[in-house]
Amino acid sequence: MQTLNDVHHQFATFFKSVNLQPYAYLVSKNLAEGHICLGLGDLEKEVENLPAVYKDTTFSLEGLTAEPMVSIENGEKQPFILHNNRLYLQRYFNYESIILNRIMDLINTESALHLQRVQSITDQIEFIAGLFNSAKTTVSQTDWQLGAAITAVLNNFTIITGGPGTGKTTTVAKILAILFSINGGLKVALAAPTGKAAARMAESLKNAALNIGESFIEKFQSLEPSTIHRLLGSIPDSPYFRHNKSNPLNYDVVIIDESSMLDVALFAKLLDSIGQHTRLILLGDKDQLASVEAGSLFGDLCQAQDKLNLFTTERATLINSFASETYRQIGIDSIVTNSLHTLFQHIVELKHSHRFVSGEGIGRFSKAIIENDVAVVKEFLVQGADEQVTVDLSYSDKIFEEFVLGYADYIQEPDIKTALNKLNNLRILCAIRGGQQGLLVMNRKAESLLAEKGLLTYTSEFYLNRPIIITSNNYALGLYNGDVGIVRPDEKGLLKAWFEDAQGNLKSIIPGLISNAETVFAMTIHKSQGSEFNQVLVSLPAADNVSILTRELLYTGVTRAKKKVFVQGTENVILHAVHEKVNRASGISARFHQ
Repeated sequence: MQTLNDVHHQFATFFKSVNLQPYAYLVSKNLAEGHICLGLGDLEKEVENLPAVYKDTTFSLEGLTAEPMVSIENGEKQPFILHNNRLYLQRYFNYESIILNRIMDLINTESALHLQRVQSITDQIEFIAGLFNSAKTTVSQTDWQLGAAITAVLNNFTIITGGPGTGKTTTVAKILAILFSINGGLKVALAAPTGKAAARMAESLKNAALNIGESFIEKFQSLEPSTIHRLLGSIPDSPYFRHNKSNPLNYDVVIIDESSMLDVALFAKLLDSIGQHTRLILLGDKDQLASVEAGSLFGDLCQAQDKLNLFTTERATLINSFASETYRQIGIDSIVTNSLHTLFQHIVELKHSHRFVSGEGIGRFSKAIIENDVAVVKEFLVQGADEQVTVDLSYSDKIFEEFVLGYADYIQEPDIKTALNKLNNLRILCAIRGGQQGLLVMNRKAESLLAEKGLLTYTSEFYLNRPIIITSNNYALGLYNGDVGIVRPDEKGLLKAWFEDAQGNLKSIIPGLISNAETVFAMTIHKSQGSEFNQVLVSLPAADNVSILTRELLYTGVTRAKKKVFVQGTENVILHAVHEKVNRASGISARFHQ
């Protein structure tokens, strides 16, 4: 009876072969848990994850290879693909193959353009040196922003990774300034998985304090961000997009922010739409949470090499030729004679945070989390608080109430646009949706407290000052998953839901037209990716569902805060999260070595 409600068992029984069914079950289960494939290296330990009907399974690679429904990479088209000791559903193997092949295609086209591109940036040496001249940076720091910028100008495919405040967007602003100085008519697309993340990137680019002329500033102001779905051209009620390999995007440069949020399907469709001579620049934090759907491709690509920030002597010399005396140049520890890895000189990690000091506060705490430095984490647990980090092991009602009352700022602000900005100064972030520390309860507790203080009256669904987050794309209304708004009356007294568009302008929607929205005093940590808040309260489950907690989840929640983070969780729960690491199965890293 247990298997009747088991969707993975139902999927497995679709196949008549009793020998294939356990594999089908595990592939389906792995996909649901975010893995792209099933690793076949040590399957005997997977028996405990199988229902009783499969408990007598004996795994055999020879037997699996003989299955008619299983094919090798270049064999007949079958539902399952066996490759490199990994079992895939064919669709997901194809996604992974598209990603691999398109990256290799982009990189292979660079060699013919290399000398021309070197000459073009050499001609701009004074302009480029001026962009990277900063008296605020000490000579002890290598200017990895410069390294990333020169890399992105030379390459067709570039990944720039780095933690919060390391200057990913500032680096992109400098890359665009260089490219515009070479070609003033450059066509640029900015996109991110969510509308909020895309708008934030565009705003940061427009506000970048660069020593550039008025014409460059006008070009920056004209950049229009979008979601990736909108960029690719979503087709209603279809998994396909208008832009694809046969109809590529008509841009010279495509820049994608928050790339760690990309699942394998969207990643493949994005890469498939990139023209052969288009520069693709992917930004993200490799230590952040992976996508909600299957795959952790951005992290997999960043970890495909043993070490990042390696260059040939020739490339390092070129980069160093633009460095000002303010910075330490790329040293010999980052120089190798050569590397046969496809991604060599295509991934640069920014290491210096301009927001956090690595030896204290959020910077030190988040670094200890992602590096599983239990000793440092325990220091924060023992001392409980510093100027930037407060760890509350007892789930204090006082801390929660004081935090929630901070929402009074946006509620009491009469100007709608200012109120939206104030709403985004703080947020409760939850690891899970259900339970006492989950999203649903936290939102209700916040509403009740604010109502008790006379700040809210929630007698209807779209009550005055309700903060809402859109939970699915609505192309007809121009609303996208992750957009945040508030309910306020218009000049005629009619209640509307107010949002900012990608250009920062207010737009209003009649609430009755909005079908997929939730209250957003609290949001999940997953949903918070691409957002930043002055203050954050991270709510961890006290006991149940701790299996979902990982260091990436906690790191992501903590680093959404710019100034202050409160973490509510028991010592056991926090240490459990720090110990656990996301490890999603995929074959992309190994396939680069073939």
